[in-house]
Amino acid sequence: MRMRRAVSALLSVYVSVPVILYLFPWILGQLIYAHLVRFPFFVDLSQPEDLLNHTHNFYLDTEEGVSVGVWHTLPAGQWEEAAEKSAEWYQRTLGHGQPVIIYLHGNLGTRAINHRVQLVKILSAAGYHVFSLDYRGFGDSSGEPSEAGLTRDAVSLYHWVKSHSGVSLVCLWGHSLGTGSVHLLQAKLSSSRSAVDALILEAPYTRIGDVVVNHPLSKVRPTLSSPLLILHAEDDYMVPHHMGLKLYEIALQAQRERHTGVPVEMISYKAELGYSHNDVYLDPNLSDIVG
Repeated sequence: MRMRRAVSALLSVYVSVPVILYLFPWILGQLIYAHLVRFPFFVDLSQPEDLLNHTHNFYLDTEEGVSVGVWHTLPAGQWEEAAEKSAEWYQRTLGHGQPVIIYLHGNLGTRAINHRVQLVKILSAAGYHVFSLDYRGFGDSSGEPSEAGLTRDAVSLYHWVKSHSGVSLVCLWGHSLGTGSVHLLQAKLSSSRSAVDALILEAPYTRIGDVVVNHPLSKVRPTLSSPLLILHAEDDYMVPHHMGLKLYEIALQAQRERHTGVPVEMISYKAELGYSHNDVYLDPNLSDIVG
């Protein structure tokens, strides 16, 4: 009798879950993006100086009715000049020649989460301008997240940065869910015969269906028109390490088949380091790796 009840309960769940997702598709979006969890709480995202020095907050209109919050953190060489400077001054610094990283974070929370802030500090100290974006629906950004929407936000910020940075190198850094946005942005640029200067994928996935459920952002395949660096911890509990390895193998195969000569590298972090899904920033050599 107990076995029959257990089987009946499992069948009910099996049947009801697809129906619930069909009737309430916003649940699927919440599972993928977790954007309503605006952690850390009680942080004023318009005041980044509470968490990050030498940082200016601004809002970028990526389409009608959608405005996304962005932090611009200066490279180390410009820290001393930054006190009480205007938004226009921050914008002008992009034309001074230092390289730029656009950081596209993973799901859940905002650009103020500690591991994101710590990574930005490292990249800034290594000499990069860093742009931290909260996609639509995340943090203080308006709108609702979607595959097309996240891509549009990333593309808009990329073009804004390029329009102000002159000949400076502009790189994309994607973490977890953000690696999908990096791929889609790069694919969009490749279709117009342009390419990002470099891609860094931290904890990338090959199929979101293997992580949560099937979803339009389901496959990441590198186009390999830009140098690629993959960072992945062996003890990643969220996106298994074998996904990063698989992506690395796909990139190497594309490199061989197309005879591109584009650099492809993967760094795996041993499980005993405890970096897991979010803490690659703890690598003491990280600034040298990306420098």
